Amino acid sequence: MGKLDGRVVLITGAARGQGEQEARLFAAEGAKVVLADVLDEQGGAVAKELGADAARYVHLDVGEEADWPAAIAAAKEAFGSLDGLVNNAGILRRNRLVDTPLQEFVEVCRVNQLGTFLGMRAAAPELAAAGGGTIVNISSYAGLAGIARLTSYAASKAAVLAMTRVAALELAAHGVRVNAVCPGAIDTPMIDVEKAALLFRTLVPLSRPGRPDEVARAALYLTADDSSYVTGQHFVVDGGWLAGVPVVD
Repeated sequence: MGKLDGRVVLITGAARGQGEQEARLFAAEGAKVVLADVLDEQGGAVAKELGADAARYVHLDVGEEADWPAAIAAAKEAFGSLDGLVNNAGILRRNRLVDTPLQEFVEVCRVNQLGTFLGMRAAAPELAAAGGGTIVNISSYAGLAGIARLTSYAASKAAVLAMTRVAALELAAHGVRVNAVCPGAIDTPMIDVEKAALLFRTLVPLSRPGRPDEVARAALYLTADDSSYVTGQHFVVDGGWLAGVPVVD
């Protein structure tokens, strides 16, 4: 038996990176997964590989309010209900505070912060109607500790943590648990692993970037019954980065 047998989970940003690995792992654990993204060709290919019995792909721009009802409807039409949501979609832009254009700041917050809000708002009634469920929001190390040149990204990810706590309080009575994962530097298209090699060696105690599947396993824990008494929390997956500054011999 899989940890998610009988569950239907919508995962945003599922065409590649962390979202793709979450979709693959959840499907392997018995879930019916709805992969949502704006990268239609890539997302459709992953869903096709997982098979029609286990997966569907739907186009979803998380920052567009009008896209969400269609995504929820697609999940219900394909698999009958919605039991979980992973708000994984996100973008990152690097710029000094004083050089950050307004449009850049707004766009990062539109995807990372507004997208998470819209997802929770759209999914919560469906999860409650299904008798309860889970929401996992992907925040970031940057939402907990400052990183230079990431003003917009850090602001959006800190907001995700705040919304996670509020949602957990409001939805607990409906049987819906809401938690967050805070990845550190993960080997995805979002970062240049080669350029960041020195950072890994000097700041991350485990001396390497994380893998997308390592974040996926944290999301699985928060979605499965293993975490049945956990809500309103954030889980850091960062190789020890947040623990402090390691001594370099």
